[in-house]
Amino acid sequence: DHPRPVTRRDFIRQGIITGGATLAAGGIFSLFANPRDAFAELSGDIYEMAKSAGCPTGGAVSPKLPIICFDLAGGANIAGSNVLVGTNGQTDFLTETGYSRLGVPNTMLPNVDATFVNTELGLAFHSQSAMLAGIRDKAPTLFGTGRVNGIVIPARSDNDTANNPHNPMYGLARAGAAGSVTNLIGSSNSDSGGNSVSPVALMDPEMRPVKVDRPSDVAGMVDTGDLTAILNDPQDVKAVMESIARLSHQKLGRVDTTLTTVVKAGPPPITRDDVVKDLVRCGYFGAADLADRFAGKSIDPDMDPEIVTQPPPNKPDAPPQPAGTTPIFDRTTEFSQDGEFRKAASVMKMVVDGYAGAGTITMGGFDYHTGDRTTGELRDRRAGRCIGACLDYARRRNSPLIIYVFSDGSLSSNGRIDPAVGKGEWTSDNSSTAASFMLVYNPASSPVLTSPYTTTHQLGTFSNAGAVVTNSSPAANNVNLLVNTVLLNYMALNGDMNNFPTIFPNGVSHGLGSGTAYEKYAAFESIKP
Repeated sequence: DHPRPVTRRDFIRQGIITGGATLAAGGIFSLFANPRDAFAELSGDIYEMAKSAGCPTGGAVSPKLPIICFDLAGGANIAGSNVLVGTNGQTDFLTETGYSRLGVPNTMLPNVDATFVNTELGLAFHSQSAMLAGIRDKAPTLFGTGRVNGIVIPARSDNDTANNPHNPMYGLARAGAAGSVTNLIGSSNSDSGGNSVSPVALMDPEMRPVKVDRPSDVAGMVDTGDLTAILNDPQDVKAVMESIARLSHQKLGRVDTTLTTVVKAGPPPITRDDVVKDLVRCGYFGAADLADRFAGKSIDPDMDPEIVTQPPPNKPDAPPQPAGTTPIFDRTTEFSQDGEFRKAASVMKMVVDGYAGAGTITMGGFDYHTGDRTTGELRDRRAGRCIGACLDYARRRNSPLIIYVFSDGSLSSNGRIDPAVGKGEWTSDNSSTAASFMLVYNPASSPVLTSPYTTTHQLGTFSNAGAVVTNSSPAANNVNLLVNTVLLNYMALNGDMNNFPTIFPNGVSHGLGSGTAYEKYAAFESIKP
């Protein structure tokens, strides 16, 4: 009673074909499992045979910088109480009325008391920001090191709706973001991988993000089988796999092409035999290549002692917690208690380790204009902890990382103070107070901003009254162009900004100005070596 499948997604949904991000070594390779050591590279003749058969091997890690996007669903406060905003830069301060609208009480005004300005991450936060406190909880060693920098982008978007085309995933893939297992991942089972949709002009159904929101999603992407349960020496395992691949290749080479031709027109004809031989050859080569790349590695965040306290329950073969290693999450009090932490760990493991090129982490509950401030503070701090976890994991892996944070709309305060926290209560949705921000971590040196962002750290402006000036940048009043601004900065950080108008033509999608006018919206210098 189901409709006829007509798209790739229909075929996947009905089980006729499988998704492209699950890698498995089938057949005899189901004997391989429980990897303990990394495998050496496959022998040269295996790669040559695979190449001659047209079979892909060696899933390459993207040369592009890893990037994780945080989609705070519901309309979070970003500007003012978390990331400072000003008229012509973060420290070109607003009026008391403007800050009050953004939830900052007159006892915590950054223009009155400089102790309320914190620039330890390059980007200026309000020192009492709950989000900043959360980042510090998980990445304390990055504060004041100069290895993190960022910008805030004043940009209005519609309140509390998934219809804002906020998500840049498809554009990132178009710009080169790729992983050794899959290109894009997202914690929501949606076309964008997040809560907000993607710009229609950038979408590519073949690049749909794979859903990852828990460790089992990550572990399930790669199945190397069970052979190391029998053979403990990785060299023995590799030799067996290569032998099977060679024998299969030789036997298939002796098969006569005698089956019925299924494509009758055009040289050369393609037969069923050709197709079968191609599938079998590539299956064996792919299985050998898969085990070569992954059998010696655990990609399960639940098994990573840098991420969570070991050993995991119900996994008796897991190694004990290494001496002197302090994980990012405590298993008992954090990891097992909060799915948001497991979600963040899963996405950051995939992206930072190069298994995915880009990922979206959606966090819910940010429509917190509940007539108090406590609810919002708790959710902002939890978001900060997840952001900080990603940054600290990148530090531990000695990997650069881009963080992009956005939300659908925002909210405002009427100035009434919540005595529980001494800050303005959130009382209503307000799209005119919205903003997004980018943080960049570079383990090698300080991320450098271009002029004038070196001093302003802000792309666009707020009015003194605490509202986005909608003509202050292309992004300020157009969410599609906000995405394109982020893509431009992603390419600038990767050192290939000159390709931006080719990949995103002005007349088709980028909309940031003709000629080289778009360059003035690139706030970052390249951090590529």
